[in-house]
Amino acid sequence: MLAWLCGGAPGLAGDGLALLVGAAMPAAFAPLGWWWLSPLLLALLFLLLDVPTPSRARRRAYFFGVGLFGVGVSWVYVAINVFGHTAWPVAALLTALFVFFLALFPALFGWLAARFAVGLGNGWRLLLIWPALWVLVEWLRGWAFTGFPWLNLGYSQISSPLAGWAAVLGVYGVDLAVAMSAGAVALLVKRSGEVSLSVPTPPPPPDAVAWTQGRDVSLPRRLVLPLVVLIVLWEAGNVALRIDWTRPVGAPLSVALVQGNLPQMTKWDPASLRERLDTYAALSRAHADAQLIVWPENSVTVFYHRLAEDYFRPLVAELAEGGAQLVVGLPYREPDGSRYYSSFASFSGAEGEPRFYHKRHLVPFGEYVPLEDWLRGLIGFFNLPMSGFSRGPRVQPLLSAAGHPVSVSICYEDAFGEEVIDALPMAHFLINGSNNAWYGDSLAPHQHLEISRMRAVETGRQLLRVTTNGISALVDERGRIRARSAQFETEVLRGEVQAFAGATPYVRWGNIPLLILLGLVVAVGMWRGRRAPSQSEPVSSSSAT
Repeated sequence: MLAWLCGGAPGLAGDGLALLVGAAMPAAFAPLGWWWLSPLLLALLFLLLDVPTPSRARRRAYFFGVGLFGVGVSWVYVAINVFGHTAWPVAALLTALFVFFLALFPALFGWLAARFAVGLGNGWRLLLIWPALWVLVEWLRGWAFTGFPWLNLGYSQISSPLAGWAAVLGVYGVDLAVAMSAGAVALLVKRSGEVSLSVPTPPPPPDAVAWTQGRDVSLPRRLVLPLVVLIVLWEAGNVALRIDWTRPVGAPLSVALVQGNLPQMTKWDPASLRERLDTYAALSRAHADAQLIVWPENSVTVFYHRLAEDYFRPLVAELAEGGAQLVVGLPYREPDGSRYYSSFASFSGAEGEPRFYHKRHLVPFGEYVPLEDWLRGLIGFFNLPMSGFSRGPRVQPLLSAAGHPVSVSICYEDAFGEEVIDALPMAHFLINGSNNAWYGDSLAPHQHLEISRMRAVETGRQLLRVTTNGISALVDERGRIRARSAQFETEVLRGEVQAFAGATPYVRWGNIPLLILLGLVVAVGMWRGRRAPSQSEPVSSSSAT
């Protein structure tokens, strides 16, 4: 079995195993959260990619990607079919096309990995070059075509010691730690096979103690390096997770996160508007003793200007009498009617206009339609109400919440850590408002909460995450959940948030240093592979074993 794996598992059997490995990988993410699977399954993929040609490695990695995304983002079908009012065959086809497209990124990694196998030994490839290539391709997936960083392996480690790397190098740094751990495991497997096959097996001794006398039973030197890499990666992450990168500011604030749990089907129904407004107002009045009350993304589905005088002004004034400030997710239209945005409004007092944050990273096909002239009207999903939002500017004034500057992200935006840190280190805590009702009872809300928690670790800030129907949560600066709501229930999540100041290394540097480092590693690997191929270990493990 070991020789079969180390030989790249020939033919269709290896391709089928790669598909199964990819399909099992989502178990490392929420809701199961079996984080230890990520490095082990990626190590298995690395072993399966030890094949003779780049084309075969590309095909095998593509099967891995189909399995990973076919299971991991299956919730896209729910959004298109159930809430996008699209017939199930069309919804299934669109979901499959999306999965097949995403699988091209692992396929690119497989092709590059095989190309970099030439002239490089197993140690160089598995501990440095392949992990660097893996993260670079993952970064490309998070950037190309506006980006889709979902199921980045770094997110699976939010509850593991490797999460500490997020404060230093962001989620891509955690991803690199996973990939290097996988490479170390794969190298252990390869070198264990070499040792076991190169040393003759002695006959069973009559006396095991007597047999070991005068014999070297120490760990083979070839296994020391991958073991040291594993120990250093995991212990360094654990140490980083315990460091206080930021410091508290002032006393904790009492907060109330309002989860209205109103049916997604009524979101744009004018007849249901009154019920929606009354529900959120009543829940807020019942918790007016909180210093900060937050409603989720599009909790109100009418433009602000239509409700400003008759609804928001009296409600905000009433809440302000008890010392509560209101932050609301709702659409906003420019006074001239030229553009409208998915926004958050912060009401700082009973008088005056609120301050707005306009969402700047929109969801393709959900909040805007690329190639609109061609696609609009083609299928029901492309004709959703308010699917023509405009992007907010990159630089916007920070909203104020209970006297503190805050970093606001709306739904999908918090999947982009490099954008969240634009508001740091000025912001004292994070607010994310989401409408998870699009995805029903699927993996998406659990995966999204995992992503949000990583932003807290990266920034050293506590997070208020409020959603339409769950999962709302209070998250501390180390990514731990302090309180969470139940899904599909009307609930107000109460608790406290502590403001923080200061900056983690990731807030100061962003992704640039890591990307430069990875580029240098790949460049050195290319140079070494061309300069000294004869001095490297055999590329094929079958020849080495």
